[in-house]
Amino acid sequence: MPWSNQNGGGDGGGPWGNGGGKNGGPWGQGPQNQGPNAPDLEDLIRKGQERLRQVFPGGGGSGGGSLGAKGIGLLAAGAVAIWMVTGFYTVAQEELGVELLLGEAVGVSSPGLNYNFPYPIGRVEKVNVTQIRDITIGTRESASQRGIRRQDVPEESLMLTGDENIIDVDFKVQWNIKDPEQYLFNIDNPEVAVKQVAESAMREIVGRNNMDEIQTGDRVAVQRAAEELTQAMLDKYQSGIAIVQVQLQGVEPPEQVIDAFRDVQAAKADNVRMQNEAQAYANKVVPEAKGQSAQILEAANAYREQTVAEARGQAERFLNVLGEYEKAPEITRKRLYLETMEKVMGNSEKIILDSKGAGSQGVVPYLPLNELTKKAGN
Repeated sequence: MPWSNQNGGGDGGGPWGNGGGKNGGPWGQGPQNQGPNAPDLEDLIRKGQERLRQVFPGGGGSGGGSLGAKGIGLLAAGAVAIWMVTGFYTVAQEELGVELLLGEAVGVSSPGLNYNFPYPIGRVEKVNVTQIRDITIGTRESASQRGIRRQDVPEESLMLTGDENIIDVDFKVQWNIKDPEQYLFNIDNPEVAVKQVAESAMREIVGRNNMDEIQTGDRVAVQRAAEELTQAMLDKYQSGIAIVQVQLQGVEPPEQVIDAFRDVQAAKADNVRMQNEAQAYANKVVPEAKGQSAQILEAANAYREQTVAEARGQAERFLNVLGEYEKAPEITRKRLYLETMEKVMGNSEKIILDSKGAGSQGVVPYLPLNELTKKAGN
């Protein structure tokens, strides 16, 4: 029998013997149950051998033992084959698989059917690399009967600006996984790491700027700077995380001074509005005034040119008359008289008085032939 007493002497049998101890066994203590109902280990082994001979019949003796060993070998080979088949695995479309061999990462598998050594020699860790994860810093959201409840976390949101003011900044960080191997083995808690790095980066960005620049300036520039700084720090740690976006949720002063700060902001807004209105009025009035000024100048210049031209013409005409007068004074004097009388009488009604006439009391009728000729022609 395979478990016969080979220790020579002693009270107890079995595979371990008494080991020279009182209770026997390799751990210094034998079986606790030695009553009449205790199972016989040799009997159990013998029954197992008989069942194996029934599965692989070949009779008893040495021949049966040989066939039994061959059957055990076949069973072992089948078990190994089945174990090897369990190494096939599938990776979903949105995942990547990190293959481990004896606990060490040996490669990254793409979506589809893949193979790695089965457990416990090999193992595969699947990571979703397309899922966008987000972390909110400065506030906590919780569901209640009235809807989503926001709770401020001042130890995260209160930050010091470059002009030594305190400001309450709430923001959200969206991220995903770009290197699953680094993500699994280089950082212990990815969410905590992203949160702490993003908070540290935002504090540095806020400390570089003044309060007005952060609150009323270009928020996109602040978000981009925080995103770049966070990504650089995570890459330095080889975290395998990619920052998708940093979004500012709220930028306000602390609650204790928010009312006074809002009054200051309202006054600044009114100041800017009034300046814009004044500038708009100036842009409207100044062109109109310039246009009117140009029009008046053009009219004055035209009047000046006209007056100067007329004066020059009159002077030239006077000089011409003077020359003629010096040549023939009497004739020139009479001509001037006739021309003057022509101008005067040309615009008045004509009545001829003849003091020598008789019967008509000196009144001679005048027949305006020129006017009658013009009317007949029309």
